[in-house]
Amino acid sequence: MPIAATFQGADLLANSITDYAICLLDTRGCILSWNAGATILFGYARDEMIGRDIGRLVTPSDRAVDDFALSWETTTRLGRFETNAWRLHKDGGRVWVNLITYPVRDVDGKLLGFSQVMRDLTEGREAEEALQQGAETFRMLVEGVTDYAIYMLDPTGHITSWNAGAERFKGYTAKEIIGQHFSRFYTPEDVDRDIPTTALRTALEEGHFEAEGWRVRKNGDRFWASVVIDPIRDNSGKLVGFAKITRDMTEQREAQIQLEQTREAFFHAQKMDAIGKLTGGVAHDFNNLLAAILGSLELAQRRQASGRDIGPFLDNAKQAAERGAELTQRMLAFARKQELKLEPVDVIGVIKGLAGLLSRTIGPGIEIDTQFPLLLPPVRADASQLELAVLNLLVNARDAMPDGGNILISGRISSEGEAGLAKGGHVCLSIADEGMGMDQETLARAAEPFFTTKGVGKGTGLGLSMVQGMVEQCGGRFVLTSREGKGTTAEVWLPLDHATSSEGPRSGAGTEQETQPVQSMRILAVDDDIIVLMNTATILEDMGHQVLEASSGIAALETLRNEPGIDLLVTDFAMPGMTGGELISAARELRPGLPVILLSGYVDLPDGQQIDAGRISKPFTERELALGIAAVMKGG
Repeated sequence: MPIAATFQGADLLANSITDYAICLLDTRGCILSWNAGATILFGYARDEMIGRDIGRLVTPSDRAVDDFALSWETTTRLGRFETNAWRLHKDGGRVWVNLITYPVRDVDGKLLGFSQVMRDLTEGREAEEALQQGAETFRMLVEGVTDYAIYMLDPTGHITSWNAGAERFKGYTAKEIIGQHFSRFYTPEDVDRDIPTTALRTALEEGHFEAEGWRVRKNGDRFWASVVIDPIRDNSGKLVGFAKITRDMTEQREAQIQLEQTREAFFHAQKMDAIGKLTGGVAHDFNNLLAAILGSLELAQRRQASGRDIGPFLDNAKQAAERGAELTQRMLAFARKQELKLEPVDVIGVIKGLAGLLSRTIGPGIEIDTQFPLLLPPVRADASQLELAVLNLLVNARDAMPDGGNILISGRISSEGEAGLAKGGHVCLSIADEGMGMDQETLARAAEPFFTTKGVGKGTGLGLSMVQGMVEQCGGRFVLTSREGKGTTAEVWLPLDHATSSEGPRSGAGTEQETQPVQSMRILAVDDDIIVLMNTATILEDMGHQVLEASSGIAALETLRNEPGIDLLVTDFAMPGMTGGELISAARELRPGLPVILLSGYVDLPDGQQIDAGRISKPFTERELALGIAAVMKGG
């Protein structure tokens, strides 16, 4: 019976299936049946394919390798043949199909032909090819990167891929390094600290690891690397390895170090320049003062020998010395190192107390107006230093108006956060003039030490720096604003005093306590400078006291051990071998409760150290020393 008749019923069944292409072939490969699914898949109608060779659907490349003939032989021998292959569509396009071929035999086993079932896999194939192409493109991209080492690690840290960038600056070829543990790139000290394991653990726990550090090239050289490690997981969340990206940052690090070194050198040059200006200014002013002192004293000696009056020359020497003391105080104010007596101060009272002095200092042609509220709370400041600051600012304002003008002194309570100050409340003391003002360049340098726009010999250039130093030591802020041709305003912001004593704030000049007579005492005076020690002892003796002298802390302790009845210790602070602070501690172990006065022109106590003693700044007058002794003995 012909094969076509034999399979007529089967052909009717196959024709009803549209999702699969089903066809029947004779032993030579000629098409005997062609279902609707085949027409849909390949575009050929049944009449176009019946009697035609199935090979017309095979691509030229498959025909070239005799793939088609091989499939018949395999099917006959094995009873089944399956493959995925490209087949041709009627329009010339290609269709990727899954093809299964079966042999068709009669009841006696004689081969009658073949049946083929084909399913369209084109869409999946195109997606797979796109994925493969993307993977290949990504591989080429990664392998082509030379500025970064990009490679993969397995879950245990062994290298599974290696790009050109890794080879370039680590020195290993892919053949040399794949399969090795990535810890070989770390320094021995980092390996000892188990840094590689820590890096993988951090990446696993936190999802990312990033750090910088030294790494080792194949030749043993070290380079500074920026490293990023990320865990890689499959669709089920299982860890499949790590992606590691390393960048050689050696040149950038060296450039940053050089930049910092250059910056440090520049800052050092700036500091040396400032020190040079500071030293030159101090030397200039002190040389002038010393010339006046020495000249006056030499003249006094000569006149004294001839019996003439030496009073005017002694007065000149004293005035020059007082000017030197004032200059020293300004320098300490600039350095924020002068001794301040912080206490409640009535700002309005300070201005009123200066009224008489201001009228004599400012001179004619200048009108001073004041504008204050009825009440201003007391501030925490040093009254004497505040007076000096106000006087400096007023003199500057006067000098800015050579043809005369008005100066307004005003005060007010600050608003919250005004002038960039911390919370707690401040009083603003403002001094505004109508003078020539300053340009921005001059304004920026106005508070620099020894910077002045006045002529030579008309100013030290320390006035504003002194004001700024004093205000900042009080916990306030000094603000200077100016416009060329529009005048200048100086604002002194001082913190409110929140613990004003029941005695009320100091109002300024003229409120110092008067000295009270003190009975004669035995006083131990200590100073490593013999000249200063002689003067101190002489002043104390002129005050009626018996004085013992020591030129060091060790000598003073020896005197305390051997001399009973010492009522008071007066000591310098900065002494070699043993400071005044150390002497006071040791002295009170020998004589608990011993009253002490600490004399110093500059006391820079170690952080956190407090000294329970009266404090008097050098240089001092007999009156100041008498007041200090009275206060200490009263307190004792």
